[in-house]
Amino acid sequence: GPEAVGCGRRGGPSLRLGGSEILGNAVVFKRGLIISALSSLGFETYQLISQSAVVHAEVNVEEILEQADYLYGSGEIEKLYHLLAQYKQSEDAELLWRLARASRDISQLSTTSAEDKKRLVYEAFAYAKKALEKNESSSAAHKWYAICISDVGDYEGIKVKIGNAFIIKKHFERAIELNPKDATSVHLIGLWCYSFAELPWYQRNIAKVLFATPPTSTFEEALKYFQMAEQVHPNFYSKNLLFLGKTYLKLKNKKLAAFWLLKAKDYPAHTEEDKQVQKEAAELLKSVGDKN
Repeated sequence: GPEAVGCGRRGGPSLRLGGSEILGNAVVFKRGLIISALSSLGFETYQLISQSAVVHAEVNVEEILEQADYLYGSGEIEKLYHLLAQYKQSEDAELLWRLARASRDISQLSTTSAEDKKRLVYEAFAYAKKALEKNESSSAAHKWYAICISDVGDYEGIKVKIGNAFIIKKHFERAIELNPKDATSVHLIGLWCYSFAELPWYQRNIAKVLFATPPTSTFEEALKYFQMAEQVHPNFYSKNLLFLGKTYLKLKNKKLAAFWLLKAKDYPAHTEEDKQVQKEAAELLKSVGDKN
């Protein structure tokens, strides 16, 4: 074809290439440019979509946790359980320990059948165990793992239950190390101490046969933890008030027993457990001569 002869815009040397070469090279160049541009655009789009999905997932988890905490604070444990059960395959430790707690709370309801209670107890343990595996630095995961393994022991015999006692206390202690302001974990160690101080003689003998050094405690040690829990967070839990009263009864201090039992009886009942505490406190008050 005709040659392209001419000068650059500033009069510099001209290019002498055949027209077909110019057209061919231009097509190849444009094609390469378009393919390159599309590839780059595709990669950037993929990155944006991926990042958006991750952010969206994180936002969803935060929203779920916010809803869960609202329902828990409102005492709506059945709604809470149904909300969290939708995400039982989650890998998020914060969501999983909340699901363990909700499962256990449902298992404790008086309306829950014996069969459903057992299923929920084992479900709760599985969720708590997974939460701990996902985040060993979670105070709440340690606490709920300890609570749930204690519940499982009720179905697996006295040997397993006593054997688990050391594990339970270790996880409560770790929960307090990670979060010293968690009054519930402090209370639960007090409950652990109270349980072994009150252990019936025949179970105590079984423990001695099964273990070289079985777990032991005293009511004085239990009282120390219940008092510590109240110092960390005064009036935080009706059951801590109740066990302060019960422990003082065990220690033959009726005056202080009556003081704490009265507080437990008058505690606002937000949950079924609070109602049970009120009832027990009222009955115990009769034994110390308080008719309020």
